[in-house]
Amino acid sequence: MRSLRYWIGSRRVRLTDRLAERRFGRKEPGGDVKALAAGHFSFPNQGATAGDLIACDVVCEWLQEVGVEYDVALAPPFPGGCDWRRVDPSDYSHIIWICGPLGRDTEAFSRLRRRFSSQAHRWIGIDVSMTEPVDAWNPFDVLLERDSNRVERPDLIFGAEVPALPVIGLVQVEPFAPLFPSRDRQEDAREAVRRLAYARPAAVIEIDTRLDVPNAAGLRSPREVETLIGRMDVVVTTRLHGLALALRNGVPTVAVDPVAGGDKITAQARAVNWPCAFAVDQASDAALGAALTFALSEEGRARARASAQHGRVSVGALREEFVQALDLKSTGPSRKR
Repeated sequence: MRSLRYWIGSRRVRLTDRLAERRFGRKEPGGDVKALAAGHFSFPNQGATAGDLIACDVVCEWLQEVGVEYDVALAPPFPGGCDWRRVDPSDYSHIIWICGPLGRDTEAFSRLRRRFSSQAHRWIGIDVSMTEPVDAWNPFDVLLERDSNRVERPDLIFGAEVPALPVIGLVQVEPFAPLFPSRDRQEDAREAVRRLAYARPAAVIEIDTRLDVPNAAGLRSPREVETLIGRMDVVVTTRLHGLALALRNGVPTVAVDPVAGGDKITAQARAVNWPCAFAVDQASDAALGAALTFALSEEGRARARASAQHGRVSVGALREEFVQALDLKSTGPSRKR
């Protein structure tokens, strides 16, 4: 199934007369069958959700499968589609209201109904929750409701085949007093990773690792922070521990060191043999985009697991050095440090 970006707008596919009569039973000789798909997403500030849009996508896919031409009525902030207030009602044989709660006091639906009342249309309601008994109020020629006083059905989204998008964790360092003022470009680094995170279709989760102040995501402990980072497909970050916590969990990361020429973040990446860390003055959009593509690949995930293992082995060796540094065989409270 095509995602939302592919169905926004109109499709121009003619339906044969015979199929139109069989499918809809309503086609005047010489006329066209064309549907207008509408819902709460057709009106500004009506609480349209992802579920509403996915349900519309399902209906549009069904229309396409049987060869029905259709338009989708969309209102800002959703791009494309058509404005139901400006189309010619006579262009449509079918009006399909999709998803959401619906009653006689639903103003958006009432406005649409009035706009198209001058023409004979076949009205279909699908995936709606009827707030009144159907025998008391049913404005549709055909009602295929999600739930009402007479029936309960699964939501249309169960029929969707929406390819999953990558989940990108965005871990940013807050503004800080630079350790190297002459080489500090922290604002450039923040902007670079932000552009990267939002440059392609993805679910971006902004993750705050600070715990000494109220956490922006409501995270309360190191385990909660790391658990969330560990669920990401990739992390883009300007923090050393954004890089380290991601790689420790086998999550590929693209890191930008906010110090020109590189500092602790690029050093940490070298320490665990991770290739996708850049000094801010080397972090072009092209370089970061290529790194993100690598990080989202199977090769990138395997490389992240290898970096995690390298880090564990190295820290295991450091433990031995630390224990030796304790000099536990020495005795006496006055032993020099």
